[in-house]
Amino acid sequence: MSPVLLSFFVLVYFSLLLGVAWLTGRRANNASFFIGNKSSNWMLVAFGMVGTTLSGITFISVPGAVGRDGFGYLQLVLGYVLGYLVVAAVLLPLYYRLRLTSIYHYLELRLGRRASQSGAAFFILSRTLGATARLYLVVNILQATLLDRLGLPFWFSSVLVLLMILLYTYQGGVKTIVWTDTLQTACMLLGLGVCVYFLLDKMDLSPLDSLRAMRAQGLTRIVTHAVDSPAYFWKQVLAGMFITIAMTGLDQEMMQKTISVKTLADAQKNLLSLALILVGVLALFLFLGGLLSLYAPLAGVAAVGDKLFPAVVLGHMPAAVQLVFFVALISALFPSADGAITALTSTVCIDLLGFQRRADLSEARQRRWRQRVHLGFAALFLLLLMVFKWIDSPSMIGLILKLAGYTYGPLLGLFAFGLLSRRALRQRWVPLAALAGPLLCGLIERYQEQLFGNYRLGLELLIINGLLVLAGLFLISRPGPEPHDARQVNTALSF
Repeated sequence: MSPVLLSFFVLVYFSLLLGVAWLTGRRANNASFFIGNKSSNWMLVAFGMVGTTLSGITFISVPGAVGRDGFGYLQLVLGYVLGYLVVAAVLLPLYYRLRLTSIYHYLELRLGRRASQSGAAFFILSRTLGATARLYLVVNILQATLLDRLGLPFWFSSVLVLLMILLYTYQGGVKTIVWTDTLQTACMLLGLGVCVYFLLDKMDLSPLDSLRAMRAQGLTRIVTHAVDSPAYFWKQVLAGMFITIAMTGLDQEMMQKTISVKTLADAQKNLLSLALILVGVLALFLFLGGLLSLYAPLAGVAAVGDKLFPAVVLGHMPAAVQLVFFVALISALFPSADGAITALTSTVCIDLLGFQRRADLSEARQRRWRQRVHLGFAALFLLLLMVFKWIDSPSMIGLILKLAGYTYGPLLGLFAFGLLSRRALRQRWVPLAALAGPLLCGLIERYQEQLFGNYRLGLELLIINGLLVLAGLFLISRPGPEPHDARQVNTALSF
Protein backbone atom coordinates (compact mmCIF):
# COMPACT_ATOMS: atom_id res chain seq x y z
CA MET A 1 0.00 0.00 0.00
CA SER A 2 1.32 3.44 -0.89
CA PRO A 3 2.51 5.69 1.97
CA VAL A 4 0.20 8.49 0.78
CA LEU A 5 -2.88 6.28 1.06
CA LEU A 6 -1.78 4.98 4.46
CA SER A 7 -1.23 8.55 5.64
CA PHE A 8 -4.74 9.45 4.49
CA PHE A 9 -6.27 6.66 6.59
CA VAL A 10 -4.15 7.70 9.58
CA LEU A 11 -5.54 11.24 9.27
CA VAL A 12 -9.09 9.91 9.04
CA TYR A 13 -8.53 7.86 12.19
CA PHE A 14 -7.08 10.85 14.02
CA SER A 15 -9.99 13.01 12.92
CA LEU A 16 -12.28 10.47 14.59
CA LEU A 17 -10.28 10.81 17.82
CA LEU A 18 -10.57 14.61 17.63
CA GLY A 19 -14.32 14.29 17.15
CA VAL A 20 -14.59 12.16 20.30
CA ALA A 21 -12.38 14.67 22.18
CA TRP A 22 -14.58 17.58 21.11
CA LEU A 23 -17.77 15.84 22.19
CA THR A 24 -16.41 14.80 25.60
CA GLY A 25 -14.39 17.94 26.38
CA ARG A 26 -16.78 20.75 25.46
CA ARG A 27 -17.74 21.62 29.04
CA ALA A 28 -14.73 20.07 30.79
CA ASN A 29 -13.29 21.64 33.95
CA ASN A 30 -10.45 20.70 36.27
CA ALA A 31 -12.51 17.93 37.88
CA SER A 32 -13.18 16.52 34.39
CA PHE A 33 -9.47 16.60 33.58
CA PHE A 34 -8.29 14.96 36.81
CA ILE A 35 -11.00 12.36 37.62
CA GLY A 36 -13.67 12.62 34.89
CA ASN A 37 -16.17 14.20 37.33
CA LYS A 38 -16.43 10.76 39.02
CA SER A 39 -18.95 9.72 36.37
CA SER A 40 -17.07 7.29 34.11
CA ASN A 41 -18.77 4.05 33.10
CA TRP A 42 -16.86 1.13 34.64
CA MET A 43 -17.27 -1.10 31.58
CA LEU A 44 -15.80 1.57 29.29
CA VAL A 45 -12.94 2.18 31.71
CA ALA A 46 -12.16 -1.56 31.96
CA PHE A 47 -12.11 -2.05 28.19
CA GLY A 48 -10.14 1.14 27.52
CA MET A 49 -7.55 0.28 30.17
CA VAL A 50 -6.67 -2.84 28.17
CA GLY A 51 -5.09 -0.57 25.55
CA THR A 52 -3.25 1.44 28.21
CA THR A 53 -1.95 -1.69 29.94
CA LEU A 54 -0.82 -3.38 26.73
CA SER A 55 0.33 -0.49 24.52
CA GLY A 56 2.67 -0.84 21.56
CA ILE A 57 5.16 -2.80 23.65
CA THR A 58 2.79 -5.76 23.94
CA PHE A 59 1.66 -5.39 20.34
CA ILE A 60 5.21 -5.68 18.99
CA SER A 61 7.51 -7.12 21.67
CA VAL A 62 5.42 -9.96 23.16
CA PRO A 63 4.86 -11.75 19.81
CA GLY A 64 8.48 -11.10 18.86
CA ALA A 65 9.77 -12.71 22.07
CA VAL A 66 7.99 -16.06 21.57
CA GLY A 67 10.75 -17.40 19.32
CA ARG A 68 13.21 -16.91 22.19
CA ASP A 69 11.11 -17.47 25.34
CA GLY A 70 8.16 -19.55 24.15
CA PHE A 71 4.96 -18.91 26.11
CA GLY A 72 6.95 -18.18 29.28
CA TYR A 73 5.31 -14.76 29.51
CA LEU A 74 2.23 -16.57 30.90
CA GLN A 75 4.15 -17.00 34.16
CA LEU A 76 4.08 -13.23 34.55
CA VAL A 77 0.42 -13.12 33.50
CA LEU A 78 -0.50 -15.46 36.40
CA GLY A 79 1.23 -13.01 38.72
CA TYR A 80 -0.65 -10.12 37.11
CA VAL A 81 -3.99 -11.72 38.03
CA LEU A 82 -2.91 -12.10 41.67
CA GLY A 83 -1.77 -8.48 41.68
CA TYR A 84 -5.13 -7.22 40.40
CA LEU A 85 -6.87 -9.12 43.22
CA VAL A 86 -4.64 -7.37 45.79
CA VAL A 87 -5.26 -3.93 44.28
CA ALA A 88 -9.04 -4.47 44.16
CA ALA A 89 -9.23 -5.81 47.73
CA VAL A 90 -6.71 -3.58 49.53
CA LEU A 91 -5.88 -0.37 47.69
CA LEU A 92 -9.13 0.60 45.97
CA PRO A 93 -11.17 0.62 49.23
CA LEU A 94 -8.57 2.92 50.77
CA TYR A 95 -8.59 5.34 47.83
CA TYR A 96 -12.38 5.56 47.81
CA ARG A 97 -12.78 5.98 51.58
CA LEU A 98 -10.28 8.86 51.53
CA ARG A 99 -11.88 10.32 48.36
CA LEU A 100 -8.50 10.80 46.72
CA THR A 101 -7.86 12.60 43.46
CA SER A 102 -4.13 11.84 43.51
CA ILE A 103 -3.31 8.52 45.14
CA TYR A 104 -0.05 10.01 46.48
CA HIS A 105 -2.13 12.28 48.71
CA TYR A 106 -2.53 9.14 50.85
CA LEU A 107 1.20 9.29 51.58
CA GLU A 108 0.85 12.89 52.73
CA LEU A 109 -2.10 12.07 54.99
CA ARG A 110 -0.40 9.03 56.49
CA LEU A 111 3.33 9.79 56.40
CA GLY A 112 3.74 13.49 55.75
CA ARG A 113 4.52 15.91 52.94
CA ARG A 114 8.02 14.58 52.19
CA ALA A 115 6.68 11.07 51.65
CA SER A 116 4.02 12.38 49.25
CA GLN A 117 6.58 14.40 47.31
CA SER A 118 8.97 11.43 47.16
CA GLY A 119 6.23 9.11 45.89
CA ALA A 120 5.06 11.64 43.31
CA ALA A 121 8.65 12.24 42.16
CA PHE A 122 9.30 8.53 41.59
CA PHE A 123 6.00 8.16 39.75
CA ILE A 124 6.92 11.11 37.52
CA LEU A 125 10.32 9.56 36.81
CA SER A 126 8.97 6.08 36.18
CA ARG A 127 5.95 7.00 34.09
CA THR A 128 7.90 9.52 32.03
CA LEU A 129 10.62 7.01 31.15
CA GLY A 130 8.22 4.08 30.69
CA ALA A 131 5.69 5.96 28.56
CA THR A 132 8.32 7.49 26.29
CA ALA A 133 9.99 4.08 25.84
CA ARG A 134 6.62 2.63 24.78
CA LEU A 135 5.94 5.60 22.53
CA TYR A 136 9.40 5.37 20.96
CA LEU A 137 8.92 1.74 19.94
CA VAL A 138 5.80 2.49 17.91
CA VAL A 139 7.02 5.81 16.46
CA ASN A 140 10.24 4.10 15.38
CA ILE A 141 8.32 1.37 13.56
CA LEU A 142 6.05 3.95 11.90
CA GLN A 143 9.17 5.87 10.92
CA ALA A 144 10.88 2.86 9.35
CA THR A 145 7.82 1.54 7.54
CA LEU A 146 5.94 4.67 6.52
CA LEU A 147 7.33 8.07 7.46
CA ASP A 148 10.81 7.53 5.98
CA ARG A 149 9.11 6.92 2.62
CA LEU A 150 7.37 10.28 2.99
CA GLY A 151 10.72 11.98 3.65
CA LEU A 152 9.89 12.95 7.24
CA PRO A 153 12.79 12.90 9.76
CA PHE A 154 12.31 11.14 13.11
CA TRP A 155 12.23 14.37 15.13
CA PHE A 156 9.47 15.81 12.96
CA SER A 157 7.46 12.59 13.21
CA SER A 158 7.78 12.69 17.00
CA VAL A 159 6.60 16.30 17.13
CA LEU A 160 3.65 15.42 14.91
CA VAL A 161 2.58 12.47 17.09
CA LEU A 162 2.86 14.45 20.32
CA LEU A 163 0.93 17.34 18.79
CA MET A 164 -1.88 14.94 17.87
CA ILE A 165 -1.98 13.62 21.44
CA LEU A 166 -2.05 17.15 22.88
CA LEU A 167 -4.92 18.17 20.63
CA TYR A 168 -7.30 15.58 22.03
CA THR A 169 -6.16 15.53 25.70
CA TYR A 170 -5.47 19.24 26.31
CA GLN A 171 -8.97 20.14 27.47
CA GLY A 172 -10.87 17.00 28.49
CA GLY A 173 -8.16 14.95 30.24
CA VAL A 174 -9.49 11.76 31.84
CA LYS A 175 -13.05 12.47 30.71
CA THR A 176 -11.87 12.31 27.07
CA ILE A 177 -9.31 9.52 27.51
CA VAL A 178 -11.89 7.05 28.87
CA TRP A 179 -13.66 7.25 25.49
CA THR A 180 -10.64 7.52 23.18
CA ASP A 181 -8.92 4.58 24.91
CA THR A 182 -12.03 2.47 24.35
CA LEU A 183 -11.96 3.26 20.63
CA GLN A 184 -8.24 2.60 20.39
CA THR A 185 -8.43 -0.70 22.30
CA ALA A 186 -11.14 -1.93 19.92
CA CYS A 187 -8.98 -1.05 16.90
CA MET A 188 -5.90 -2.70 18.39
CA LEU A 189 -7.76 -5.95 19.13
CA LEU A 190 -9.32 -5.91 15.66
CA GLY A 191 -5.81 -5.73 14.18
CA LEU A 192 -4.67 -8.61 16.38
CA GLY A 193 -7.57 -10.81 15.28
CA VAL A 194 -7.14 -10.03 11.58
CA CYS A 195 -3.41 -10.82 11.65
CA VAL A 196 -4.00 -14.15 13.43
CA TYR A 197 -6.67 -15.11 10.86
CA PHE A 198 -4.47 -14.32 7.87
CA LEU A 199 -1.43 -16.16 9.24
CA LEU A 200 -3.53 -19.27 9.86
CA ASP A 201 -4.92 -18.95 6.33
CA LYS A 202 -1.47 -18.47 4.78
CA MET A 203 -0.17 -21.65 6.39
CA ASP A 204 -3.45 -23.52 5.88
CA LEU A 205 -3.59 -24.48 9.56
CA SER A 206 -6.39 -24.73 12.07
CA PRO A 207 -5.77 -23.25 15.54
CA LEU A 208 -5.25 -26.76 16.98
CA ASP A 209 -2.89 -27.78 14.17
CA SER A 210 -0.87 -24.61 14.68
CA LEU A 211 -0.57 -25.31 18.42
CA ARG A 212 0.70 -28.82 17.64
CA ALA A 213 3.29 -27.35 15.26
CA MET A 214 4.36 -24.80 17.90
CA ARG A 215 4.70 -27.55 20.47
CA ALA A 216 6.86 -29.60 18.11
CA GLN A 217 9.24 -26.63 17.83
CA GLY A 218 9.28 -25.97 21.58
CA LEU A 219 7.41 -22.66 21.27
CA THR A 220 4.65 -23.53 23.76
CA ARG A 221 6.92 -24.07 26.77
CA ILE A 222 5.66 -22.08 29.76
CA VAL A 223 7.28 -23.10 33.04
CA THR A 224 10.98 -22.60 33.75
CA HIS A 225 12.15 -24.92 36.52
CA ALA A 226 15.79 -23.77 36.80
CA VAL A 227 16.04 -21.78 40.04
CA ASP A 228 19.14 -19.92 38.83
CA SER A 229 17.33 -18.61 35.74
CA PRO A 230 15.83 -15.09 35.67
CA ALA A 231 12.73 -16.77 34.17
CA TYR A 232 12.23 -19.24 37.08
CA PHE A 233 8.50 -19.86 37.59
CA TRP A 234 8.03 -18.57 41.13
CA LYS A 235 10.23 -15.54 40.52
CA GLN A 236 8.10 -14.64 37.50
CA VAL A 237 4.80 -15.14 39.35
CA LEU A 238 5.88 -13.04 42.34
CA ALA A 239 7.39 -10.42 40.07
CA GLY A 240 4.20 -10.28 37.99
CA MET A 241 2.10 -9.78 41.12
CA PHE A 242 4.25 -6.95 42.42
CA ILE A 243 4.57 -5.37 38.97
CA THR A 244 0.77 -5.12 38.85
CA ILE A 245 0.53 -3.79 42.41
CA ALA A 246 3.16 -1.17 41.61
CA MET A 247 2.39 -0.31 37.99
CA THR A 248 -1.40 -0.37 38.43
CA GLY A 249 -2.32 0.03 42.09
CA LEU A 250 0.42 2.59 42.89
CA ASP A 251 0.38 4.28 39.49
CA GLN A 252 -1.54 7.56 39.18
CA GLU A 253 -2.29 7.04 35.49
CA MET A 254 -4.00 3.67 36.00
CA MET A 255 -5.74 4.63 39.23
CA GLN A 256 -6.82 8.03 37.89
CA LYS A 257 -9.04 6.24 35.39
CA THR A 258 -10.21 3.63 37.90
CA ILE A 259 -11.26 6.12 40.59
CA SER A 260 -13.09 8.19 37.97
CA VAL A 261 -15.82 5.52 38.37
CA LYS A 262 -18.56 6.63 40.76
CA THR A 263 -18.61 3.76 43.29
CA LEU A 264 -16.05 1.42 44.83
CA ALA A 265 -18.01 -1.66 43.76
CA ASP A 266 -17.99 -0.55 40.13
CA ALA A 267 -14.27 0.30 40.33
CA GLN A 268 -13.55 -3.21 41.64
CA LYS A 269 -15.65 -4.73 38.84
CA ASN A 270 -13.67 -2.61 36.40
CA LEU A 271 -10.32 -3.90 37.68
CA LEU A 272 -11.32 -7.57 37.87
CA SER A 273 -12.88 -7.41 34.40
CA LEU A 274 -9.64 -5.87 33.14
CA ALA A 275 -7.68 -8.80 34.63
CA LEU A 276 -9.87 -11.39 32.89
CA ILE A 277 -9.75 -9.60 29.53
CA LEU A 278 -5.97 -9.22 29.77
CA VAL A 279 -5.45 -12.96 30.29
CA GLY A 280 -7.32 -13.74 27.08
CA VAL A 281 -5.73 -10.95 25.08
CA LEU A 282 -2.17 -11.74 26.18
CA ALA A 283 -2.71 -15.42 25.41
CA LEU A 284 -3.82 -14.39 21.92
CA PHE A 285 -0.70 -12.21 21.51
CA LEU A 286 1.47 -15.20 22.43
CA PHE A 287 -0.46 -17.35 19.97
CA LEU A 288 0.22 -14.71 17.31
CA GLY A 289 3.92 -14.82 18.24
CA GLY A 290 3.93 -18.58 17.75
CA LEU A 291 2.31 -18.20 14.32
CA LEU A 292 4.91 -15.60 13.34
CA SER A 293 7.71 -17.94 14.41
CA LEU A 294 6.21 -20.76 12.33
CA TYR A 295 5.67 -18.57 9.30
CA ALA A 296 9.00 -16.68 9.24
CA PRO A 297 11.22 -19.60 8.07
CA LEU A 298 8.64 -20.65 5.47
CA ALA A 299 8.62 -17.13 3.99
CA GLY A 300 12.36 -16.53 4.33
CA VAL A 301 11.93 -13.76 6.92
CA ALA A 302 15.16 -13.29 8.86
CA ALA A 303 13.87 -10.60 11.26
CA VAL A 304 13.59 -11.50 14.95
CA GLY A 305 12.41 -9.83 18.15
CA ASP A 306 10.61 -6.49 17.82
CA LYS A 307 11.21 -6.43 14.05
CA LEU A 308 9.52 -9.77 13.28
CA PHE A 309 5.82 -8.77 13.34
CA PRO A 310 6.21 -5.66 11.12
CA ALA A 311 8.48 -7.56 8.69
CA VAL A 312 5.91 -10.34 8.18
CA VAL A 313 2.93 -8.00 7.81
CA LEU A 314 4.56 -5.48 5.48
CA GLY A 315 6.39 -8.03 3.39
CA HIS A 316 3.91 -10.88 3.09
CA MET A 317 0.35 -9.73 3.74
CA PRO A 318 -2.16 -7.98 1.46
CA ALA A 319 -2.69 -4.21 1.49
CA ALA A 320 -5.93 -4.43 3.48
CA VAL A 321 -4.18 -6.31 6.30
CA GLN A 322 -1.32 -3.79 6.23
CA LEU A 323 -3.86 -1.01 6.69
CA VAL A 324 -5.47 -2.80 9.64
CA PHE A 325 -2.00 -3.37 11.11
CA PHE A 326 -1.13 0.33 10.90
CA VAL A 327 -4.42 1.41 12.47
CA ALA A 328 -3.90 -1.14 15.26
CA LEU A 329 -0.30 0.03 15.72
CA ILE A 330 -1.39 3.66 16.03
CA SER A 331 -4.16 2.58 18.40
CA ALA A 332 -1.46 0.94 20.53
CA LEU A 333 0.68 4.09 20.28
CA PHE A 334 -1.68 6.74 21.62
CA PRO A 335 -2.76 5.08 24.93
CA SER A 336 0.91 4.76 25.91
CA ALA A 337 1.26 8.53 25.98
CA ASP A 338 -2.12 10.25 26.32
CA GLY A 339 -2.98 8.88 29.76
CA ALA A 340 0.64 9.25 30.91
CA ILE A 341 0.82 12.96 30.07
CA THR A 342 -2.56 13.51 31.75
CA ALA A 343 -1.60 11.58 34.90
CA LEU A 344 1.80 13.28 35.13
CA THR A 345 0.10 16.66 34.83
CA SER A 346 -2.32 15.68 37.62
CA THR A 347 0.49 14.53 39.91
CA VAL A 348 2.51 17.72 39.48
CA CYS A 349 -0.53 19.95 39.94
CA ILE A 350 -1.97 18.17 42.98
CA ASP A 351 1.06 16.71 44.79
CA LEU A 352 3.83 19.18 43.94
CA LEU A 353 1.97 22.46 43.25
CA GLY A 354 -0.68 21.73 45.88
CA PHE A 355 -3.84 22.64 43.97
CA GLN A 356 -6.08 21.10 46.66
CA ARG A 357 -4.40 23.01 49.49
CA ARG A 358 -4.18 26.47 47.91
CA ALA A 359 -7.30 28.59 48.29
CA ASP A 360 -5.61 31.43 46.35
CA LEU A 361 -5.80 29.50 43.06
CA SER A 362 -9.09 30.06 41.26
CA GLU A 363 -10.48 27.54 38.76
CA ALA A 364 -9.17 29.71 35.90
CA ARG A 365 -5.66 30.00 37.39
CA GLN A 366 -5.54 26.27 38.05
CA ARG A 367 -6.52 25.63 34.43
CA ARG A 368 -3.73 27.89 33.15
CA TRP A 369 -1.12 26.18 35.35
CA ARG A 370 -2.46 22.76 34.39
CA GLN A 371 -2.15 23.55 30.68
CA ARG A 372 1.42 24.84 31.12
CA VAL A 373 2.43 21.66 32.92
CA HIS A 374 0.70 19.59 30.22
CA LEU A 375 2.71 21.34 27.48
CA GLY A 376 5.89 20.96 29.51
CA PHE A 377 5.52 17.19 29.70
CA ALA A 378 4.90 17.01 25.97
CA ALA A 379 8.22 18.81 25.43
CA LEU A 380 9.96 16.44 27.87
CA PHE A 381 8.51 13.43 26.02
CA LEU A 382 9.97 14.79 22.77
CA LEU A 383 13.42 15.11 24.34
CA LEU A 384 13.30 11.57 25.73
CA LEU A 385 12.16 10.15 22.38
CA MET A 386 15.40 11.52 20.93
CA VAL A 387 17.36 9.83 23.75
CA PHE A 388 15.68 6.45 23.13
CA LYS A 389 16.38 6.83 19.42
CA TRP A 390 20.04 7.20 20.31
CA ILE A 391 19.94 4.13 22.66
CA ASP A 392 17.92 2.02 20.17
CA SER A 393 17.45 -1.04 22.42
CA PRO A 394 16.60 -4.23 20.45
CA SER A 395 13.94 -5.32 23.01
CA MET A 396 12.02 -2.45 24.57
CA ILE A 397 9.85 -4.65 26.80
CA GLY A 398 12.95 -5.81 28.69
CA LEU A 399 14.14 -2.22 29.07
CA ILE A 400 10.75 -1.05 30.37
CA LEU A 401 10.49 -3.83 32.96
CA LYS A 402 14.05 -3.04 34.07
CA LEU A 403 13.15 0.64 34.51
CA ALA A 404 10.04 -0.34 36.45
CA GLY A 405 12.09 -2.46 38.85
CA TYR A 406 14.21 0.54 39.79
CA THR A 407 11.63 3.32 39.81
CA TYR A 408 8.51 1.64 41.27
CA GLY A 409 10.40 0.00 44.16
CA PRO A 410 10.34 3.16 46.32
CA LEU A 411 6.56 3.44 45.80
CA LEU A 412 6.16 -0.16 47.00
CA GLY A 413 8.25 0.60 50.08
CA LEU A 414 6.42 3.84 50.93
CA PHE A 415 2.92 2.39 50.59
CA ALA A 416 3.90 -0.81 52.41
CA PHE A 417 5.25 1.21 55.34
CA GLY A 418 2.07 3.26 55.50
CA LEU A 419 -0.19 0.21 55.35
CA LEU A 420 1.79 -2.17 57.59
CA SER A 421 2.96 0.11 60.38
CA ARG A 422 1.63 2.85 62.63
CA ARG A 423 4.97 4.56 63.14
CA ALA A 424 5.83 8.14 62.19
CA LEU A 425 8.74 9.18 59.95
CA ARG A 426 11.51 11.71 60.46
CA GLN A 427 10.59 13.83 57.48
CA ARG A 428 13.97 15.14 56.33
CA TRP A 429 15.34 11.61 55.84
CA VAL A 430 12.44 10.28 53.76
CA PRO A 431 13.84 11.22 50.29
CA LEU A 432 17.20 9.63 51.17
CA ALA A 433 15.52 6.39 52.30
CA ALA A 434 13.53 6.31 49.05
CA LEU A 435 16.69 6.85 46.98
CA ALA A 436 18.74 4.29 48.88
CA GLY A 437 16.71 1.34 47.58
CA PRO A 438 17.39 1.86 43.84
CA LEU A 439 21.04 2.73 44.50
CA LEU A 440 21.61 -0.43 46.54
CA CYS A 441 19.78 -2.48 43.90
CA GLY A 442 22.16 -1.13 41.27
CA LEU A 443 25.13 -2.28 43.33
CA ILE A 444 23.56 -5.69 44.02
CA GLU A 445 22.86 -6.24 40.33
CA ARG A 446 26.33 -5.15 39.29
CA TYR A 447 28.07 -7.50 41.71
CA GLN A 448 25.51 -10.34 41.64
CA GLU A 449 28.05 -12.87 40.36
CA GLN A 450 30.28 -12.28 43.36
CA LEU A 451 27.30 -12.23 45.74
CA PHE A 452 25.17 -15.11 44.39
CA GLY A 453 27.39 -17.20 42.14
CA ASN A 454 25.37 -18.68 39.27
CA TYR A 455 22.07 -17.22 40.48
CA ARG A 456 20.88 -14.39 38.22
CA LEU A 457 18.53 -11.64 39.32
CA GLY A 458 15.52 -10.91 37.15
CA LEU A 459 12.29 -9.05 37.73
CA GLU A 460 12.48 -9.79 41.45
CA LEU A 461 14.64 -6.65 41.66
CA LEU A 462 11.36 -4.73 42.08
CA ILE A 463 10.57 -6.72 45.24
CA ILE A 464 14.12 -6.35 46.59
CA ASN A 465 13.98 -2.62 45.91
CA GLY A 466 10.70 -2.25 47.78
CA LEU A 467 12.02 -4.24 50.77
CA LEU A 468 15.17 -2.11 50.94
CA VAL A 469 13.13 1.10 50.96
CA LEU A 470 10.78 -0.38 53.58
CA ALA A 471 13.77 -1.27 55.79
CA GLY A 472 15.20 2.22 55.33
CA LEU A 473 11.91 3.81 56.35
CA PHE A 474 11.78 1.70 59.51
CA LEU A 475 15.31 2.89 60.35
CA ILE A 476 14.23 6.55 60.17
CA SER A 477 10.88 6.00 61.89
CA ARG A 478 9.89 6.60 65.48
CA PRO A 479 7.01 5.64 67.73
CA GLY A 480 4.83 8.44 68.89
CA PRO A 481 1.45 10.11 68.57
CA GLU A 482 0.09 10.18 65.04
CA PRO A 483 -0.96 13.46 63.43
CA HIS A 484 -4.68 14.05 62.88
CA ASP A 485 -4.46 13.16 59.17
CA ALA A 486 -2.80 9.83 59.91
CA ARG A 487 -5.54 8.96 62.42
CA GLN A 488 -8.07 9.72 59.68
CA VAL A 489 -6.29 7.29 57.34
CA ASN A 490 -6.07 4.56 59.98
CA THR A 491 -9.77 4.95 60.68
CA ALA A 492 -10.45 4.45 56.98
CA LEU A 493 -8.31 1.31 56.97
CA SER A 494 -10.14 -0.17 59.95
CA PHE A 495 -13.51 -0.34 58.15
